[in-house]
Amino acid sequence: MAQCVQSVQELIPDSFVPCVAALCSDEAERLTRLNHLSFAELLKPFSRLTSEVHMRDPNNQLHIIKNLKIAVSNIVTQPPQPGAIGKLLNDVVSGSQPAEGLVANVITAGDYDLNISATTPWFESYRETFLQSMPASDHEFLNHYLACMLVASSAEAEPMEQFSKLSQEQHRIQHNSDYSYPKWFIPNTLKYYVLLHDVTSGDEQRAESIYEEMKQKYGTQGCYLLKINSRAPNRASDEQIPDPWSQYLQKNSIQNQESYEDGPCTMTSSKNSDSNLLSLDGLDNEVKDGLPDNCRVHPLQIDQCGDTPHNTDGSDHAKSASSVHETKKASTGLIRGACLTLTDHDRIRQFIQEFTFRGLLPHVEKTIRQLNDQLISRKGLSRSLFSATKKWFSGSKVPEKSISELKSTSGLLYPPEAPELQIRKMADLCFLVQHYDLAYSCYHTAKKDFLNDQAMLYAAGALEMAAVSAFLQPGAPRPYPAHYMDTAIQTYRDICKNMVLAERCVLLSAEILKSQSKYAEAAALLIRLTSEDSDLRSALLLEQAAHCFINMKNPMVRKYAFHMILAGHRFSKAGQKKHALRCYCQAMQVYKGKGWSLAEDHINFTIGRQSYTLRQLDNAVSAFRHILINESKQSAAQQGAFLREYLYVYKNVNQLSPDGPLPQLPLPYINSSATRVFFGHDRRPADGEKQAATHVSLDQEYDAESSQQWRELEEHVVAVANKGVIPSSFYPTQYCLNSYSDNSRFPLAVVEEPITVEVAFRNPLKVPLLLSDLSLLWKFQPKDTSGKDTEKERVTGEPEMIGTEVISEFLINSEESKVARLKLFPHHIGELHILGVVYNLGTIQGSVTVDGIGALPGCHTGKHSLGMSVRGRQDLEIQGPRLNNTKEEKTSVKYGPDRRLDPIVTEEMPLLEVFFIHFPTGLLCGEIRKAYVEFVNVSQCPLTALKVVSKRPEFFTFGGNTAALTPLSPSTSENCSAYKTVVTASPSLGTAFVSTASSVDFGTGTGQQLEAIPVPLPDSVLLPGASVQLPMWLRGPDEEGVHEINFLFYYESVKKQPKKRHRILRHTAVICTSRSLNVRATVCRSNSLEDEEGRGGNMLVFVDVENTNTSEAGVKEFHMVQVSSSSKHWQLHRSVNISENRDAKLASREKGKFCFKAVRCKQKEGDKQSSEKYTFADIIFGNEQIISSASPCADFFYRSLSSELRRTQDQLPAYPEKNASEGAVRLIEKCSEVDLSIVVLWKAYVVEDNKQLILEGQHHVVVRTVGKEACSHSQKQEPPEMELLKFFRPENTTVSARPSVEQLSNLIKTSLHYPESFHHPFHQKSLCLVPVTLLLSNCSKAEVDVIVDLRHKTTSPEALETHGSFTWLGQTQYKLQLKSQETHSLQLKACFVHTGVYNLGTPRVFAKLSDQVTVFETSQQNSMPALIIINNA
Repeated sequence: MAQCVQSVQELIPDSFVPCVAALCSDEAERLTRLNHLSFAELLKPFSRLTSEVHMRDPNNQLHIIKNLKIAVSNIVTQPPQPGAIGKLLNDVVSGSQPAEGLVANVITAGDYDLNISATTPWFESYRETFLQSMPASDHEFLNHYLACMLVASSAEAEPMEQFSKLSQEQHRIQHNSDYSYPKWFIPNTLKYYVLLHDVTSGDEQRAESIYEEMKQKYGTQGCYLLKINSRAPNRASDEQIPDPWSQYLQKNSIQNQESYEDGPCTMTSSKNSDSNLLSLDGLDNEVKDGLPDNCRVHPLQIDQCGDTPHNTDGSDHAKSASSVHETKKASTGLIRGACLTLTDHDRIRQFIQEFTFRGLLPHVEKTIRQLNDQLISRKGLSRSLFSATKKWFSGSKVPEKSISELKSTSGLLYPPEAPELQIRKMADLCFLVQHYDLAYSCYHTAKKDFLNDQAMLYAAGALEMAAVSAFLQPGAPRPYPAHYMDTAIQTYRDICKNMVLAERCVLLSAEILKSQSKYAEAAALLIRLTSEDSDLRSALLLEQAAHCFINMKNPMVRKYAFHMILAGHRFSKAGQKKHALRCYCQAMQVYKGKGWSLAEDHINFTIGRQSYTLRQLDNAVSAFRHILINESKQSAAQQGAFLREYLYVYKNVNQLSPDGPLPQLPLPYINSSATRVFFGHDRRPADGEKQAATHVSLDQEYDAESSQQWRELEEHVVAVANKGVIPSSFYPTQYCLNSYSDNSRFPLAVVEEPITVEVAFRNPLKVPLLLSDLSLLWKFQPKDTSGKDTEKERVTGEPEMIGTEVISEFLINSEESKVARLKLFPHHIGELHILGVVYNLGTIQGSVTVDGIGALPGCHTGKHSLGMSVRGRQDLEIQGPRLNNTKEEKTSVKYGPDRRLDPIVTEEMPLLEVFFIHFPTGLLCGEIRKAYVEFVNVSQCPLTALKVVSKRPEFFTFGGNTAALTPLSPSTSENCSAYKTVVTASPSLGTAFVSTASSVDFGTGTGQQLEAIPVPLPDSVLLPGASVQLPMWLRGPDEEGVHEINFLFYYESVKKQPKKRHRILRHTAVICTSRSLNVRATVCRSNSLEDEEGRGGNMLVFVDVENTNTSEAGVKEFHMVQVSSSSKHWQLHRSVNISENRDAKLASREKGKFCFKAVRCKQKEGDKQSSEKYTFADIIFGNEQIISSASPCADFFYRSLSSELRRTQDQLPAYPEKNASEGAVRLIEKCSEVDLSIVVLWKAYVVEDNKQLILEGQHHVVVRTVGKEACSHSQKQEPPEMELLKFFRPENTTVSARPSVEQLSNLIKTSLHYPESFHHPFHQKSLCLVPVTLLLSNCSKAEVDVIVDLRHKTTSPEALETHGSFTWLGQTQYKLQLKSQETHSLQLKACFVHTGVYNLGTPRVFAKLSDQVTVFETSQQNSMPALIIINNA
């Protein structure tokens, strides 16, 4: 239980006090009414004695009584109605609320920190009122009248006669059988005569004489002269006199805590109440037949018209509260005790002392003695006789019957003079004067008698008071008999059906148990008495039980919360809305955030309801908001009910302040971090063959790799535009801002271009939500070129500044996540801040869950039958990224700014749109296709410096700088060739047509880095509204599959802007390529050392072409149209093996082999740029020559060359040459380098839709080295399935750079000149000598030392047989030195002894560079054997 102001040792004596009746004449009542008080009310503040009093018990022992209090009340002849008592208790509880500034106790239990009110004054007020308003009953005498004050005024005509009348009236009320109420303690009631004298208006001498007469008649101890009203009423406001009555008369806190009086209900209640609360207001009553009217009706009978005993807790509460309020308003401004001075206060206090000392206590002492004597005499005879008779007939002790067997005896009544009742009467008297030892003894005796007689009501009363007496005995001689109380409670409740007495038992016993820290027993006791007959009682007891659980040594927090919920529920049923709300709020502390979602929902819903009923609308909104924002596990119907309730409450809140700020709505959830902002117009859809650039849109998913690629492309093109330097102010363009982008800067928006904000909504409920009139909330700071213009414009601002798009209806189905795209149209430059969204939140009538938008016809046309809706807002608050750079940031949690919703609107900029016409989606590898690109300027500003950059520049070209751009319109024949062709009458079969071109003409450089390709606009400017169409040649990538090729278009405004210098447009082309041809090429040195012009260095070029297409794209066959070469040093001269029909066709999976002769290019004298120029040589297989040095053939050649250069440079580590030996290696390597590019041009015949198409294409092969095969595209290496594990670390041994055998074999080229057959007459001359010339040619550009060794290298017997008896004559070894590219001939002689076929290729040649110490030597192997036939002549 909660803490109380009084201890239990103070509470019980104050609850059971001697009762004294007061019977006043009308004149006496008039005198007290001058102070707005009745006589009984006048005495209330002074009813407690200020000093100890003494009396003697029957054994003549002195007994001390401390803090004795008496209760004086006016006589009423009607018992109080239960309905009236219930209404009073209701008012008392509702009038007592927690103080506003009360600091709650903080109780820590486990991981709970609970703010709990330590005291419950409403419970104390209820208990006090309940105990004082209990009607008197026949089985106990505690609240029977012990005495009666007869009060008359000294101003009466015949005061003594009036006293006689009052005495007769008291006698008639007590002894007449017509009056069963009130109850009197003994027949011989003490009468105490009080003469009231008004000091200001009365005659004091007359009053004194009357008092003397009274003393003679009634004795000095039976009467008293009380002088009051020492002040005139008109002087009441002159002097401030304390008002001791205010704390005893009822305070009402329903409206405010002002007292009220002079109304139909003058019941008083407070936690400090020290007197009987039954009071009489009889100002207007007249005496009829000697008895005032006010004696006929109990003052608790508040409502005389139709008050029924049932339903006393809830329904009448509001009615009584309103009547109290009206009474209060009528009686405000009254001052109690206005005619009384402090002297009068002392006189009243002295009067109570005199009455108690001289009248009441002697009367009580005498009565106790009389009762004791009677009991001793009567009991000695009758009880002994009775018990002897009982023993005679029964023979043994009668066993006690159980409670259930005794139910039939509960109606037993004793006559008033029964000895059992006399014992009880004596016990009650002793209890009232705090003689607890004697009281316990008497109660214990009476209990036995009552149980023997099976008078259960009487027995229960004796058990109850025996337990209380035992507890209150000084020195605690015996423990508190709690089982007495339990039996009493069970008897009252189950047998006697008297819940009022059972409740009193529980209240007393629980308080006693609490004082002994037996909280578990107290809680069980309190919970036992909760029942359906009284919600108020059950609520208060459950609340006290909850406090017991929390005050235990080990607090039971969840039990506390559960019982607080039960108490709140019963308070609500009893109409105590404020207390119900308080209980639920207390319990919420325990359930909150523990995952008990259904319990939380129930509590919040109830708190919302109660708060709304009490007009605490903000609290109601907050509670309902919690229900909706938590992940609810309720059913759809329940959630719908919660939502409707919430909307209803919200609507009422808004109606109170219609002009206030928009409230924050809890639904739907907004994932602020997922908010995306897009700057610019939406992408146009494709129009037939016209396809718009993909650019950036909100439909595209974020890809980090792709984003990085675009950033690199933009950085590159900006660097190119700024002469190779990226400006310090450069910041990558971001059209779409999201949680992955860098939002630390204020983004730039362009005036007159829309800003689209994508807001991610989520509906957590199982019922659909309908948002109507959804738009963005913003504020805007307009600016001009110099500074600020006006103050901030808000969402209600002028649409001339910012246009706002409104979505009329936006439906979010149950548990659906959905994005809304909202637009703003800036019409002025300045700073824009997007604050949030504003909308009407509502439900659909019927709340039908819809699977998809399509299931609801007219979803966005306003056809939904909208239920209730409220207008509100939600803010978009985005937390920036966590900072993690400095040490301070790493050790603390700091977040950077996120400014994606704070764009700066800048001045107008040009806006480019790009359309692709006839742009293919599928190509063959290497296929050339001509398309068209249309550039449109859709803004009001001219644009210039249009460039395009791509990671795959080899994919497209706009044509060379020098080529005549005469694009055909897109509607021309599909079979029109994309190449520049010339019809030729071939001069000689398979001879090359030679031309030259520079890479500079085609916009490509050295291939060191990506090129930004300028788009050839007419006059380099695109005017507002203008459009231009340009041809664009495309070549299918060499690898088959799906390719994403990124184009980035860069352009600037003619008028330079300080904040935004350039703009970009992105396009991603997706091309699917199919396999076509695979080209391989090898270069070999020709054995002939001289070409037709007599210059050294002929080569043979072998080209293998394989058709790898498997008819995937409907390709029938490929025709080789032309083979071209391009190199700075070599060119194709003629075809070696060209067929007669000159038609090279390859069907599926066929392979063709071509052989060409290549010669060195002719260097023109004085041509400075010759080193940069490439020589193109075309060998045609038909009658049309494709000019390979013109667009687009040369474009793609140069693009593929530069991309391959980039690839090889990326792969090769850039090591500097460290020493001379490595330089030598490089020289040796150079002599075998060729750098010859082969371009194979082809046509493919495709059947598509019964129509034959001719596709064109080209493949490139770059042959770098002699003898090393090159391929048109790198083959994918299949990774091995398994690799052996290595358990050792390979030693990092540095191997000195040595040229390979292959490289050294190319250093010196050898050639043997001899007759193919030789006739010799062996019969004439046995030795045949044949002259042989050995030609040695130095292929490198350095001096080479050569050693020629003619000795046979015998490796095996088979070799000897092969060589036979052939031998070289003369010098067997030659040492020569060959200068750069020098040719030298050696005259040798071979000697044969008989006929046969011999291989002359036996000389071994060794070579080394002249200036190197280290000798690199290897045998020179001829490419083919040199066979000679020796015939016999």
